[in-house]
Amino acid sequence: MKGWSARSGLAKVDLYTRGTVYLIVWVGVLGLGLLLMARPVSTGGQLLVAAAMLLAVAEGVFCGRMARHAMDAYLGQGQVPRRLVLWAAAVTAATTAAVVVLASTADLTGLLPTMLAAALAPFLTVHCLLVRNRTTGLIQLAVLAVICGLVPLTGRTADEVLLTVVSVGFTNGWLAFTARVSMWVLAVMWELREARDVQARLAVAEERLRFGRDMHDVLGRNLAVIALKSELAVQLSRRGRPEAADQMVEVQRMAREAQQEIRELVHGYREVDLGVELQGAQGVLEAAGIDCRIEGGMGGELPVRIQSALGWVVREATTNVLRHGDAARCVIRLEEAGDHAVLVVENDGAPEPRSGAGGSGLAGLRERLTALDGSLDAGPAGEGRFQLTAKVPLPREER
Repeated sequence: MKGWSARSGLAKVDLYTRGTVYLIVWVGVLGLGLLLMARPVSTGGQLLVAAAMLLAVAEGVFCGRMARHAMDAYLGQGQVPRRLVLWAAAVTAATTAAVVVLASTADLTGLLPTMLAAALAPFLTVHCLLVRNRTTGLIQLAVLAVICGLVPLTGRTADEVLLTVVSVGFTNGWLAFTARVSMWVLAVMWELREARDVQARLAVAEERLRFGRDMHDVLGRNLAVIALKSELAVQLSRRGRPEAADQMVEVQRMAREAQQEIRELVHGYREVDLGVELQGAQGVLEAAGIDCRIEGGMGGELPVRIQSALGWVVREATTNVLRHGDAARCVIRLEEAGDHAVLVVENDGAPEPRSGAGGSGLAGLRERLTALDGSLDAGPAGEGRFQLTAKVPLPREER
């Protein structure tokens, strides 16, 4: 099981929210159990107290299981078995009835409101996640109406009945509201995470479309000319004209040029504008809700080859920030350190250490930079941060 510091922000909120709902369930059960062991309650009969404690434990088990299914169902990740809900409701009703019977046989002055609230809290807190807010309010009112009818049977005065109803209503209403709001916040965070994943996939799809357009431009133009030249060579050959050989030489030359252009396209050796890539990275990251800051300029004074290589680094690093971790801030820094151009991309939200050697994207970047005698380092930078550093030596005339 992952430690707390190794979890992403969303995982922490998810664990905290689920733990809160479970805590409400079992605090109600344990609280009722402790009250049942108090001296005024125990005088109501050992057998009845033991039965109430067993029912409280059973309620915790059923409501705990229902809580797990209810939270998953609220997030759209599953359904709650109807039989489980019925069993939890039945055990809760039996526990509440046992408390009322105890109140009629023992002096529970001051304890009855707390005991009833503890008996009802596990089920009502979880059940509110399965129905609409209006339905939850109606169920809460129905439960209070039943309590209002049962408490007078224990010999309580009108003031005591009113106090009990108000206490039970406020306690269970507040707990249901807390559970509902907490799960709503968690659901919103899951939706934002899914939206970020969709945006990352769209960015990848857009890059594939761009690559497809470039491939179409290169192949379409060259193949069209090659087809025309070949057709002309065939016609000249049928007529016995010596120019047919010249046309075939031209076809051969154009085929080799097309092959070279395709090779350059596949390996990404086409020129990339570093400034455009930096601005594009900032726009994409900020659209994804990530605070992106660019420091040190846009690199317009760098040689074209270095700009192209670092532009690909920016593009790959941006994709990694979107697809991995749970980043909230990202800093892209471009500077000249001695005789090198240095590009640093640093982001938070990297819960687990990632090896700098992993991934075909980083391997491809290293190949590009190695061709320029450059280097690439990528790895955790402490405190949940991830840092990617690219260094490329500057030509002597640029130093």
